Amino acid sequence: MKAVDFQERCNVPRETMSQLICYSELLIKWQKSINLVSDSSLEDMWKRHFYDSAQLMEYIVPKNKPIKILDIGSGAGFPGLVLSIIRAGDVFLVESNGKKCAFMNQVIQKTGISATVCNERIEKITPFVVDLIISRACADLEKLLDLSANFITANTECLLLKGRKAEEELDRASKKWRFDVKKYASKSEESGTILKLSQIEAI
Repeated sequence: MKAVDFQERCNVPRETMSQLICYSELLIKWQKSINLVSDSSLEDMWKRHFYDSAQLMEYIVPKNKPIKILDIGSGAGFPGLVLSIIRAGDVFLVESNGKKCAFMNQVIQKTGISATVCNERIEKITPFVVDLIISRACADLEKLLDLSANFITANTECLLLKGRKAEEELDRASKKWRFDVKKYASKSEESGTILKLSQIEAI
């Protein structure tokens, strides 16, 4: 997938596409000195990283005001920064690696978007109300729910990009947590699954 294919499939405006291209150029530049993503994934980054993140938009229900989104273990900004650029809501990115935070702040500055980067572990952050928790390749489901427990309210949903072990993770998590779950096949990764959790509460 190339940038033009991404734009056609996601139908994003020209200005938004320019911001995403800026992001991709910074990713290539910074990757030379910092391990932001796997080197092998750079060749197909528009599918592996940008489209993988952007596909979550299909499952985000718009509200009357911008939703608050918490991205746990943001890494190089996937999926949170991509969702911020395509106007999903107010995104708060949590990442403990300082160099990756510096990269995300550079993307925010160069693209002119409004997103917040927090260089800290999620368990050390004072909880605040969020509408949506997102994460990709950070931790298994049970640990993610444990880490984000203080941010979860009756109205909080989770939208998580998972691999082929999604069912195993759901089984383990269900021993400690109750939730409604919807499962969607990833459009960017054949073995990937998107989990949408709601009505989340600890047992």
